[in-house]
Amino acid sequence: MLAEFTTLPLQLDAPLAGELFLLGRILFGATLAFMGLNHFMDLDTMAGYAEFKGLPAPRFSVVASGFVLVLGGLGVVVGAFPVLAAGALAAFLLVSAVTMHDFWSVDDPEEKQSEMTSFLKNVYGAGAAVALLAVGGTAWPYALGLGLL
Repeated sequence: MLAEFTTLPLQLDAPLAGELFLLGRILFGATLAFMGLNHFMDLDTMAGYAEFKGLPAPRFSVVASGFVLVLGGLGVVVGAFPVLAAGALAAFLLVSAVTMHDFWSVDDPEEKQSEMTSFLKNVYGAGAAVALLAVGGTAWPYALGLGLL
C-alpha cells in the first residue's frame, strides 16, 4: 500500500533557509536580467540572429524579450510580483528554447552542440522559473511583497 502524501506549506524557517532562498533568487534573477540587458546592448546582432531563425518582427521580438528578462529577473530578485515574474520567465524560456535553439534541425555538429547547450540552459531555467511560480503565492523572505494575489 502506498503512503498517503499530504501537502505541506512552504517552510523557510529552518536555519539559513530564507537567506539561501534569497541567494537562489539573486543568482537566477540577476543572471536573466543581465541576459536581458544584453538584448539591448547587442540589439543588431541579436535581431539578425532572430531573423535568421525566422522569428517574425525580429527587432521587436528582441526588445520585447529583453524587457521580459530584465523585469522578470528583477521581479524574482526583489520579490515583486513573483507570480507574474516567474510565469513570464518560464513562458519565455520554454518558447525561446524551441524557437531559437532548435538543435534537432541543425546539420553542422559544432552548431548543433551549441544550440543543444542553449536549449538545455533554457529548459533548466524554465524549470527553476516554474518552481518559483509554484511558490509565488506564498510570502518570500527578504522580498518587497508586492503582488497581484
